[in-house]
Amino acid sequence: MQYGRFAAYYDAMMHDVDRESWADYIDGFLKEANAHTVLDCACGTGAMTIALQKRGYHMIGNDASPDMLMNARNQAFAAGAKEIIFICEDMRKLKIHKPVDALISVCDGVNYLTSLQDAASFFRCAADCLKPNGLLLFDISSNYKLRSILGNNTFTEETDTYAYIWKNAYDQRTKLCEMDLTCFVKEGDHYDRFQETHIQRAHSVAELTNLLEEAGFTGIYAMHAFSREPAHGNSERIQFIARKAE
Repeated sequence: MQYGRFAAYYDAMMHDVDRESWADYIDGFLKEANAHTVLDCACGTGAMTIALQKRGYHMIGNDASPDMLMNARNQAFAAGAKEIIFICEDMRKLKIHKPVDALISVCDGVNYLTSLQDAASFFRCAADCLKPNGLLLFDISSNYKLRSILGNNTFTEETDTYAYIWKNAYDQRTKLCEMDLTCFVKEGDHYDRFQETHIQRAHSVAELTNLLEEAGFTGIYAMHAFSREPAHGNSERIQFIARKAE
């Protein structure tokens, strides 16, 4: 299972991510679009959801992992953001009761859609969830990153409270990167060991652009993440922006 027990340690293991700067980057697009209501899809532990709520947006968080959402609800409560609605739902079958101004998905949510059919399903659902001219923002780890940086490499980290071994295998034919994560978490005077396997697909800009157009999106632009410059061959993260047709 993806993001089962690992959910409780996800934020600690993402300590090197500057989430406030990332939220500022997303906030800039939302302000330009005059968005007020925002759906954060594949929201995980709710870090972006809470950060944007604090910036004045009315937020809904969605994720397929009950464990991630439990952490998101707890963190929202602790942050005084009790107004956030969290929904446990597969992003390929996403439904909400009322259209929103913007839909976002940060930190690889779309990479976890491991086929073009799955990505197409998400884009169709996203269009249904947006008001006319609504904004879609999502990012991906690029083909370059999954193939050349993460793929077929092993990463490790050890702290006073946990350690992990992260082994990756990239399949050029399927464009799938299988990530085997073994965690050791300190419990008193011993370490508890558990494992998860995550699979991401290296979607290309052309593939996703075509699917977005088929789902009724316009003004599609792929940027080198955390900038407004066009994505290029060595972009590790690519930010997409698109508009639902009026």
